[in-house]
Order: sequence, then C-alpha cells, then structure tokens
Amino acid sequence: QVHLVESGGGLVQAGGSLRLSCAASGSIFSIDAMGWHRQAPGKQRELVAGITSGGSTVYGDSAKDRFTISGDSTKNTVYLQMHSLKPEDTAVYYCNAVDITMATSDGPGRTYRELWGQGTLVTVSS
Repeated sequence: QVHLVESGGGLVQAGGSLRLSCAASGSIFSIDAMGWHRQAPGKQRELVAGITSGGSTVYGDSAKDRFTISGDSTKNTVYLQMHSLKPEDTAVYYCNAVDITMATSDGPGRTYRELWGQGTLVTVSS
C-alpha cells in the first residue's frame, strides 16, 4: 500500500512563509506527478501547483510568483514553499500523486491512478 503524508501546515501571519512537505510511503517504483491543491471554507478545491517526474511544473493563478513547488524523487517527496502569504491563502492543502507504480521483487507492480493525502491546514492571520 501507499500513503501520502503531509506536514508543515500551521498558523502564520500575513506576509510570512511556510513550507509544506508531502511524502509518499511504501515500496514505490515510480510516480508520474505530484502536486498540491487547496480548499478554503465554502469554496471548491483548486490547483495550487504540480510537478512531473521530469521536473515540469504548473501553477494555479493564486500561486504564481509567491509559491514554488519542488520534488525529491529519491524520497518520493514534494515540497511547496509559500512566501508572502495572505489571509485568502487560508485553506486545507491537499497533496496528490498521479500514476503511482509500486515496486515488487519482480519489478513494477500495481499502478494507482491517483491518491490524495489527508490534508494540512494553513491559516494566515491578518
């Protein structure tokens, strides 16, 4: 089995910074892409940023110029560095991973199409 475990959320003042981490646990052969979405109270979940195994990145409008996504494939971990945080960034941030292939003694095994973490709360005070 594989799980996504997020960390790094918390309370920060406006203008501050936070770094979120998401690690995929389990015997993993490969992950095609990982990313972050967020959901504020009363709003739909939205893309924050994503990164492929090749290093290509995509950002949602809210993240451009303030957030940076990076990954460490050796650790199956993705990071989201957030700067200049605003109260409107307050949300539960969810990590997701796409096309996760498990490792077996015979090579690549089962592939999970998409997995989500439990979410980590980021609160930005004004």
